[in-house]
Amino acid sequence: MTVNTPLCFRGKKILAPMVRVGTLPMRLLALDYGADIVYCEELIDIKMLQCKRVINEVLETVDFVAPNERVVFRTCERERERVVFQMGSADAERALAVAKLVESDVAGIDINMGCPKEYSTKASMGAALLSDPDKIESILTTLVKGICKPVTCKIRILPSVEDTVNLVKRIEKTGIAAIAVHGRKKEERPQHPVHCDVIKAISEAVSIPVIANGGSHDFIKEYADIETFEKATAASSVMIARAAMWNPSIFRKDGFCLLKDVMQDYIKYVLRYDNHYTNTKYCLCQMLREQLETTQGKKLHAAQSTQEICEVFEMGDFYEEITAIFEAKKTSLETKMQDDDQMEDPDVIKMAVRFDKREYPPQITPKMYLLEWCRKEKHPQPVYETVQRPLDRLFCSVVTVAEQKYRSTLWDKSKKLAEQAAAIVCLRTLGVPEGKLCEGENHLINKRKRGDQERLISGDHGEDPAEPSQKKANFIEETSDMTVPKM
Repeated sequence: MTVNTPLCFRGKKILAPMVRVGTLPMRLLALDYGADIVYCEELIDIKMLQCKRVINEVLETVDFVAPNERVVFRTCERERERVVFQMGSADAERALAVAKLVESDVAGIDINMGCPKEYSTKASMGAALLSDPDKIESILTTLVKGICKPVTCKIRILPSVEDTVNLVKRIEKTGIAAIAVHGRKKEERPQHPVHCDVIKAISEAVSIPVIANGGSHDFIKEYADIETFEKATAASSVMIARAAMWNPSIFRKDGFCLLKDVMQDYIKYVLRYDNHYTNTKYCLCQMLREQLETTQGKKLHAAQSTQEICEVFEMGDFYEEITAIFEAKKTSLETKMQDDDQMEDPDVIKMAVRFDKREYPPQITPKMYLLEWCRKEKHPQPVYETVQRPLDRLFCSVVTVAEQKYRSTLWDKSKKLAEQAAAIVCLRTLGVPEGKLCEGENHLINKRKRGDQERLISGDHGEDPAEPSQKKANFIEETSDMTVPKM
């Protein structure tokens, strides 16, 4: 595995991890304005482990996509050596599995040990870890030993300075590259003063870089205040959350940009990277703050799509322009893939068919007929191999029967439909009935009725013999590494 130049955590200005804020557009905007390192929003290990890594050729991004097709984490080459992936975890092995999943696409891995919210602490994550130093040590040590990228963690302070320093010293021994310290206790909120003295005590007690966090309310009103906060805490670097959420140009040495320009710059990234409109709306509302009651703020609050948001900020023409560019790119890639599809595997028997369940009796399918035919002819049962096309997420299935492969040339919206279509191609090629209503008496219906009656008499409510329980073992899914979420 290629190892990039390790991140340095000294003398840096860092975008803090913020739920719903630290998505790709905000991270890139912070980098544009001068941030040295950006942390993504906290992402839970269990959710990430359900994701598959996907190369998005239209957006030129790497996406981690959940089973429901939602993009959980999106990143790009521009930030690859500056983004730290923050994870919520309470289990060392799960944390390591997620770290290995994303390691090649990020610059570092961080464990959240400071979130005081109930949804996090109830799962023994976030600030709940502060009372379990053994688990902290286990998670961090496992990560440091298991991956090539630097590992960090973010904590809150404990009730006493001594306990906090002792915990941080123990954390330091795990071999992590840096520690971010939010200078408040887990029960304290932004209106409470940040404890610079505790962060300073930590900074003076350990040799690893300490990243000071929590100064937005008391200290950081403009760029010059970042250095003031750094000196007050004797920290190596400063991590900024709310001040950056309100106006990410806080990182700009030459001072703030006009908020209107900042929001338009943000929207440009939103369009470039197809950010979901609800997330976009949330971030823009945080920037508007006291202006939410203005005419513009009320229009933003009412917006129900990215296009409507663009119109609020007089960027309707830009929306149309970017949308047209991506549609053209998508069409070009689809054409290329169709050409490639026509050239593939000449030994597969193909036919343009689709499965329409309205043409079949209830609970009777071509797959069942094909399975029945294979049993009768003493062939191994059919094996289905299904792939998903990247650009439109449609499916195609190839069924192998008696060492011959069959497939439909039409792509379907689900794996099940694609498999049924493949079964139809096979049955029609073989000249075997497929169970349609127009074919007359259906022997499988009678067989099912007899089976149902026998099970009722015996009290057995097991699986239908026409669809064996081991059918899942015969399904081989070949998911593409180029899947593109819908724009």
